[in-house]
Amino acid sequence: MAAALRKILTFGSMLLPYGVHELKRRLNNRHKFSADVARSLAENRQLAGLHAGERCFILGNGPSVKGLDLSRLQGENVITVSNGYLHSDFDKFQSRYHCVPQITYGLMTPEDVIRWFNEMHSHLGGQELFLSSTEAELVQKNNLFAGRTVRYLVLGESFDERTSDEIVDISQPVPRVESVPVMALMIAMYLGFKEIILLGVDHDRFLSSTYQYAFDLKVQKGKDFTVNADGVLTRGRHDEFQQLARLWRQYRAISNIAKANGIRVFNSTPGGALDEFERRPFQTWFEE
Repeated sequence: MAAALRKILTFGSMLLPYGVHELKRRLNNRHKFSADVARSLAENRQLAGLHAGERCFILGNGPSVKGLDLSRLQGENVITVSNGYLHSDFDKFQSRYHCVPQITYGLMTPEDVIRWFNEMHSHLGGQELFLSSTEAELVQKNNLFAGRTVRYLVLGESFDERTSDEIVDISQPVPRVESVPVMALMIAMYLGFKEIILLGVDHDRFLSSTYQYAFDLKVQKGKDFTVNADGVLTRGRHDEFQQLARLWRQYRAISNIAKANGIRVFNSTPGGALDEFERRPFQTWFEE
């Protein structure tokens, strides 16, 4: 009964303005991927438990990061996301992995994505890159990320339809995400990390009605359809809260998976609204 109700609510949310666009995208891309992506998924099995027992930091792009000394991450396992290569101290700590979720096309055109990916490639060091399979064809056709290890995730079903507390297997289609830290959390768990620390995962724009970053965007500047040129939200509270409800359910599912598998997830973001994980100040991770 509960599962059926979740499916009804999920479908209902698709009737919202952004939901209509998202529903079309899901129908067009539902588990549809090339032989190359299928091979890439199979290769993801090599990653299972690669960092067993270690800790990692997932670095988001929220403005709270401005108050952190990111140079302290040097020597740590760091997963950055989206435009995270623009962090002021990025060259000092150099992340191990970099994640980009499925891209919403509209203001962001395929040509924009090519320019963004080229910018990304020029700033990243030797990081392995995780993309959504929806961008695989564009990457291959335009010979993007030459010489870099690029892995794909097939972001297919909904967390609402997933009943298992097993670690998400990224060599198979995985639940789609509302925000890239959820993607990074799935990857970190599959890699075997036993302590995962979130930084800059603010998720508080519903309180401020603005969406800011810890840095100035370059290629992606002005390409987010949910905010205007000043970073002020363009959609109303109703639509915003529907998206947040989906996002928080994903974090709750991740939290349950972590607990069932002996993984500890901490939120060391200064401030922010995310309340699904234990809080711990950033500096305490570096105390003797």
